Amino acid sequence: MNHEPEVFESEEQDLYEHLRIVVDKGQGLLRIDKFLMHRVENASRNRIQNAIDLGNVLVNDKTIKPSYRVKPLDVISVVLPHPPRDTEVYPENIALNIVYEDDDVLVVNKPAGMVVHPGYNNYTGTLVNALVYHFQQLPTLPGNDGRPGLVHRIDKDTSGLLLISKNERAMTWLARQFFEHTITRKYIALVWGDLEADGTVTGYIGRSVKDRRVMSIYDDPERGKWSVTHYKVLERLNYVTLIECELETGRTHQIRAHMRHIGHPLFSDATYGGDAILKGTVFSKYKQFVENCFELMPRQALHAQTLGFVHPTLRKRLHFEAPLPEDFESVLARWRKYMQATTEQNS
Repeated sequence: MNHEPEVFESEEQDLYEHLRIVVDKGQGLLRIDKFLMHRVENASRNRIQNAIDLGNVLVNDKTIKPSYRVKPLDVISVVLPHPPRDTEVYPENIALNIVYEDDDVLVVNKPAGMVVHPGYNNYTGTLVNALVYHFQQLPTLPGNDGRPGLVHRIDKDTSGLLLISKNERAMTWLARQFFEHTITRKYIALVWGDLEADGTVTGYIGRSVKDRRVMSIYDDPERGKWSVTHYKVLERLNYVTLIECELETGRTHQIRAHMRHIGHPLFSDATYGGDAILKGTVFSKYKQFVENCFELMPRQALHAQTLGFVHPTLRKRLHFEAPLPEDFESVLARWRKYMQATTEQNS
């Protein structure tokens, strides 16, 4: 059986809001499928029910059933996996931290906070906007509209290395490596708790039925895509552990969802519950210490540090590493200092 490579391996499969309705204060209880029939153009009740079943209709950011009855001031969103506008990308003069560049490929060190490509609420200021300014012609292939040059991506608040193709030949070559899982991608993460040993997390990863913004791990292949993350303990710091994660697959929020699945969410990851004090003492001094760390790094402690691939023209393997950014280093330094002080007190 022939398997063609996915042109675009996504680490963050977005849902885009196409319609938002705030229900009137005086609205009586009414089934949502009936309610939307009068609000969505050219939509039959059957089509609306199918959209609800597929999780494309959210009420107050949560999936619902077709029998749900709308209430006053409910916020109803219709979300789809493609942007609600054209896929033209507008060039913007944004500085790029280029680690490596030749005629075929570009390796960029992306800062935390930068969105990779335009999408709902983020049509400007993205990495792709910067790329189309700096490079006249970037390749697009089927399934990659609006994301020229991208063969993978990382979350907005994850820092680190991204690989860009500068022509169609390079893009096809790199897409094949992603499909065959021969690209090396290693991340550094700080997680809650003391991981006992190195290990591997597997499972079918798909959107949570309770919250479509969050990914969950399932045993059922019908519920998601197969995902594999290998992790190795680098440093134990009392109530948190510094680990290296190597991706075998590249799914939406893979490392973040996998680590929460095994009870060790990423430090300061608000989406997956890591922005609360999950381990430690009850002392107010400790609470203040952790909250200071959250302020220093108000994003998930995840950095795409290592990238390796076979070059499309040179046909040899290239390897790149990006040092931890300042916010990550600062938080690590604080945990090391805290651990040292605790050890001295107990000795």
